[in-house]
Amino acid sequence: MLTAMLGAVSQGILWGIMVLGVFITYKLLDIADLTVDGSFATGGAVCAVCVVAGVNPVLAIAASMLAGAITGAVTGFLATAFEIPAILAGILTQISLWSVNLRIMGKSNTPLLTNETVFTQLGNATGLPANVCAIIVGLIVAVAIVAGLYWFFGTEIGSALRATGDNEAMIRALGVNTNTTKVIALTLSNALVGLSGGLICQQQKYADIGMGTGAIVIGLAAIVIGEVLGRMLPGGLSKFAHRLISAVVGSIVYFLIRAIVLQLGMDANDMKLLSAIIVAIALCVPVVTERVQRRRAYSKGGEQ
Repeated sequence: MLTAMLGAVSQGILWGIMVLGVFITYKLLDIADLTVDGSFATGGAVCAVCVVAGVNPVLAIAASMLAGAITGAVTGFLATAFEIPAILAGILTQISLWSVNLRIMGKSNTPLLTNETVFTQLGNATGLPANVCAIIVGLIVAVAIVAGLYWFFGTEIGSALRATGDNEAMIRALGVNTNTTKVIALTLSNALVGLSGGLICQQQKYADIGMGTGAIVIGLAAIVIGEVLGRMLPGGLSKFAHRLISAVVGSIVYFLIRAIVLQLGMDANDMKLLSAIIVAIALCVPVVTERVQRRRAYSKGGEQ
């Protein structure tokens, strides 16, 4: 059980980087970007091919991030230059990436069993178990990204990006080119998704054409879980940094739930159903809680 929990935490942190990418488009830009399922696999495919070719594992991860950024830029270009609805633009990019990823790897999967990765490098240097190495690497990368995003969204262009999601008409009236902010957001989002794909690829020692399937569901589930947990804390999610951290925490909790359920004997084939149920419950809890609070407030008001 302990090994399973450590594995779940390591997976949660590494996938949490992808969740941060989904957070940018879903929560800040109010776009459900379906490019994610494709760009995650693209990041893994590029990383695997680079590692097999003898490229330094760190540079391979940087390449996966760049590949993800390109896919996001394509979606942004389709959505802004040709005014294709963002969700449809994401679907078009995602579908095309299936063929692109096959072209990149030349086959449906690429193993890295005998190749060195950032995790094996850390393990060889410290003697720590693989899961612990994954947690350490994941924490370092996640903290750096959260700090970088917190800084970026405090800048003028970052604030304009957030304002685009809050009130596009208003920010456009102030002279901001919202098409540009949308492209930047989608590019940044999928860069993080590709980075996560590269890390997962090296952690699991292979890249697969279907490794990004359902990534958007995991991202949405983690965001919702993180927000529900965040609201329970004193002060809630009043600060932007707390919202970023809650996304990563939500990812860890999501994978812990999955690990516990699997340990209890659930069929692995039912994990998609479990993911949908987790998302549904997490979405319903705030609504039900708010209704209960309203009824209590109404009852107290009636009594007075």
